[in-house]
Amino acid sequence: MRISSSLKIKRMIMFWSKMLIVFLQTGIYGWLWFHHYKDMMPVEYWRRGNWVIIALYAMFIMVFSRAFGALKVGYLKTLDIMYSQFLSIICVNGVTYLQLSLINGDWKFLENSEPMAILCVLDFMIVLVWAIFMRWIYTFIYPPHEMLLIYGEISPDTIIQKLESRKDKYHVKDKVALSAGMDSIYERILKYDAILIGDIPVQDRNQFIKYCFEQDIRCYGIPKISDIMIRNSESIDLFDSPLLLFRNNGLTYRQMFVKRGMDLVISCIGIILASPIMLLIAACIKLYDNGPVFYRQKRLTKDSKEFDILKFRSMIVNSEKHGARLAKKHDSRITPVGRVIRRTHFDELPQLFNILKGDMAFVGPRPERKEITEEYSNEIPEFSYRLKVKAGLTGYAQVYGQYNTLPYDKLKLDLSYITNYSVWLDIKLIILTVKILFQKEKSEGVKDSQKTALKSK
Repeated sequence: MRISSSLKIKRMIMFWSKMLIVFLQTGIYGWLWFHHYKDMMPVEYWRRGNWVIIALYAMFIMVFSRAFGALKVGYLKTLDIMYSQFLSIICVNGVTYLQLSLINGDWKFLENSEPMAILCVLDFMIVLVWAIFMRWIYTFIYPPHEMLLIYGEISPDTIIQKLESRKDKYHVKDKVALSAGMDSIYERILKYDAILIGDIPVQDRNQFIKYCFEQDIRCYGIPKISDIMIRNSESIDLFDSPLLLFRNNGLTYRQMFVKRGMDLVISCIGIILASPIMLLIAACIKLYDNGPVFYRQKRLTKDSKEFDILKFRSMIVNSEKHGARLAKKHDSRITPVGRVIRRTHFDELPQLFNILKGDMAFVGPRPERKEITEEYSNEIPEFSYRLKVKAGLTGYAQVYGQYNTLPYDKLKLDLSYITNYSVWLDIKLIILTVKILFQKEKSEGVKDSQKTALKSK
């Protein structure tokens, strides 16, 4: 399949537009280095040394921009891009300032923060203009895809509703049921520049994928659980017949050893840094209704082992006297203090002690109650696959999903993490956790008519 010249030009425009913001930020830092920080260093830097310092700054921008998704113009909304850029700028300039302090060799250097603060302000102003301009450019060269949705026995309303939240990228112009017949659907596919394949039988889905490949038509698909496993399998090329390896055993011993070491370090540092905030939250909870500060509850972790999770109490005392249920969007059981700490996820800070103890990991699937896990497993037998690793304070589903994400989708997100685990993935998810702390939709409860995240019948 050949890529058209117009598509090449579009991709080239987007690439150099992304590089533009990197060059601008690096250029401002370069000016600051040559006109201010260079003369403060104890050793004189010559030409190559100066360019190495500036190149390191550019590298920091690329690393943190990639981690936060700060250059994903079009993929993320404009506000999300600006928020991601804001976090990236804070991290880049913070790390750079620490680097300069180490080079200077005098901790009093940290007191000279005004130039770096000015750099941050300039970066924010440039990013603001760039994000708005780039959104206009992207919308102009990449109009929304007019799509045909092919669905089976499951109603397509949920996925259509999700796509409508991003009308800037996707527009489901028509939908057709699989029962319409393959020949009829093939004819309709040719009228669109993209199709979306819903949850239909694999054999039918494969036929549509092959047909779209032949016709050079963009094709989107909703993955099944087996697709997640296939996508993250290991390719073996020892023979003239390709093989795929599915290890299916969770993390290796080496990975578990490294992961546990990271958990110990992060939990200790986290407890020390968060202790003032935790003391303040504890005082607010106690002063509000004089009830217990902490909330303990049985949850499941690796291999279905039960443990007592520790959280700050965000609901009234005896909130579950009528049985276990997830929080609702408009839950009267949540206290005013609870609404604040749930919105910022600060109610989960005491779980750092669960991590230190070894019941949880910092990154992993969200720990569920036994009753809710059993209910989900009755509908989705594979739901227990999440328990191949320890439960986590944050994780793939927590970052890319929401509190009220459907269990089947949550399972696929968690399996993406388990089957594709790496230390870098853990670090990336930890960084992205900072990004979602103040996003309201991440902590939004289930509908008032629901007890769990399963769809209401």
